[in-house]
Amino acid sequence: MLGDCGMLAYLSYMAERLAEIRRLLKPSGSVYLHCDPTASHYLKAVLDAVFGAENFRNEINWKRSNPKSLGSVNFPNCRDVILRYSRTQNCTFQMVFGPHDPEYVRTAYRHRDAKGRYRLLPLLNPNDDRPNLTYEFLGVTRVWRWTRERMEAAYEAGIVVQTRPGAVPQYKKYLHESRGRTVTNDWQDIGQASGKESVGYPTQKPSGLLERILQASSNPGDVVLDPFCGCGTTIMAARKLKRRFIGIDISHFAIDLVRDRRLKDRSIRIHGVPVDMHTAELMARDEPFEFEKWAVTRVPGMVPNTRQVGDRGIDGRGMLLDGGLVLAQVKGGRFALGHFRDFLHVVGREDAACGIFTTLRPVRSTNAKREAVDTGHFQLGINRYPKAQFWSIADYFQNRLPTLPPLADPYSGEPMQGDILTS
Repeated sequence: MLGDCGMLAYLSYMAERLAEIRRLLKPSGSVYLHCDPTASHYLKAVLDAVFGAENFRNEINWKRSNPKSLGSVNFPNCRDVILRYSRTQNCTFQMVFGPHDPEYVRTAYRHRDAKGRYRLLPLLNPNDDRPNLTYEFLGVTRVWRWTRERMEAAYEAGIVVQTRPGAVPQYKKYLHESRGRTVTNDWQDIGQASGKESVGYPTQKPSGLLERILQASSNPGDVVLDPFCGCGTTIMAARKLKRRFIGIDISHFAIDLVRDRRLKDRSIRIHGVPVDMHTAELMARDEPFEFEKWAVTRVPGMVPNTRQVGDRGIDGRGMLLDGGLVLAQVKGGRFALGHFRDFLHVVGREDAACGIFTTLRPVRSTNAKREAVDTGHFQLGINRYPKAQFWSIADYFQNRLPTLPPLADPYSGEPMQGDILTS
């Protein structure tokens, strides 16, 4: 039906991971899958196949604060879809409640007594064929919800009232007895992450979204797995709600962000990233593209190029606070002067303020160092910085960074904290 296309590749990719998620889930566990409306119907079919259609629980509409686009032929999309499936029919679930709307409280709970605000609700039974519940009470014969004994006890307690003689009795429901507004599958009360909560990650979810999910489908002490954890919102929500957590992501920027900003007060075990020169060399040998991305993001403010083949000699980019471009190229093998000269050409072609040529080990070539010096300097304020420079992963493990002014945060545009890019 789909043919050979990106959507088919994505669904195949997700199907493998959803099968593993199902294998890992406890019988009481649930999975929440966030997507946009262009993929939700396809993913629901995949989830039906993996989990069984009988284990479909909810399709949740999450209304974000801002629409994704302002297209000329479509209504702007302001919602995403969250599909909820369980491992079995016997799944953990607690109903979630939100605060009442003030206007609803004002109009519905308009009565007040010594116990507080209350509303009057009917006591009539919707089923009129209940002889055992049909009787006269306070001069009114009806089919009631409660037995005569319960009705009389409630009347004595002042919970059941008759507003005037001959009127149908009603019962008082106090505002303080209400658990709040029942949360349905239409979530319009949680906006996008913003303000102090935002960490500048492009796909960041608001903490309230994840807290609601965890409160509904887990208990304190349970293990929460986020296999696409990004900037760690799920991890932080799990920590706040006293759940244990496992997060997985292949973005080194995301891993650094979680470790250095989200969980900086804790020593977190992280697997799959280099911790010394030996593991960096292994990564450069076995996963060269991943090594390039990892090496680029060792410099705060730099992000890897989205293209790894045909990248026109650019492995990473960053922006100076004045808008100047910083380029990076990464070489995990032996240094060749020709590669550096090609990179200098790229720096000139892109009209970049400067370029960082990154290698595993420090460059020892005198000729290469001379050519780097010959490219000159650029001025920012009263300070001068090299137009081209060598930097190595060995420097990184010795806590030496390139000689640069602070860069702009790649996602928020704000200055990176502190003057940290000095050698």
